[in-house]
Amino acid sequence: MESIRHTCLKLIIDGDDDPVFVKGTWFDSRFDLSMTDGIDAWVCSASEDEVRERAEQWDQSVSDYIETAERYLGFRQPGSVYRFVDAGDGHKRLSWTIEKEGIKLEWRWKCKPSPNGRKTTATILDFLMDANIRLSEEVVRKSQSFDRLKVEAEKCLAQSEKISREKEEFESAVYEKFVAVLNSKKAKLRNLRDQLSTQETNEKSPEEEDHSSEKTESYNEQSDDEKSDEERTSDLTGTSKGKSASKQYNRKRKTQK
Repeated sequence: MESIRHTCLKLIIDGDDDPVFVKGTWFDSRFDLSMTDGIDAWVCSASEDEVRERAEQWDQSVSDYIETAERYLGFRQPGSVYRFVDAGDGHKRLSWTIEKEGIKLEWRWKCKPSPNGRKTTATILDFLMDANIRLSEEVVRKSQSFDRLKVEAEKCLAQSEKISREKEEFESAVYEKFVAVLNSKKAKLRNLRDQLSTQETNEKSPEEEDHSSEKTESYNEQSDDEKSDEERTSDLTGTSKGKSASKQYNRKRKTQK
């Protein structure tokens, strides 16, 4: 199915204070132009054969030629020179310049007077009015959409601030509880450490006493052993002395006899 597109360009020609409105109807392989200055009207119907011939002259395909013409007659291109001059017999010549590979080229199309100027002018005005209405409706929709987005953004911002406050409050409460629990654990640990220290001290005292008692008993046993050794030594000495005295006594008796 062939696509149909419409454009309308307001041309301000150098040296002419009155604008010219150029309405274009674009097909895949041809196009129609309607022009008016508010008083007179002109038309141009570019057939498929004419478009193909022009495209071949500029080494372009038909689609590229249509696309370029639509771009230049749909929106005024910076750097392009537009002209709308007399061509004799009430005809007008519409031209514009394009730049290709560094070379400025001029495209021209001859327009004939409209057979029904009022109808052509009315058609262009109707198109402009419809376009203005569509544009106004789109502006209203965009404004309403923007207002809705603004309200949603404000709600999101308020919700974000609320969540941020709740987060800070939650973190503060959790931190306080954590500090309280931590201090309680520290106090319990200190208490257990003190109890353990006291218990170790109490366990060491009996051990030291037992160790001292063992040392005392050992010392006493050693003293008793030493005494026994001394007594045995004394007994042995006494016995030896007794034996020696008895031997001496026996010798004396024998001598006396």
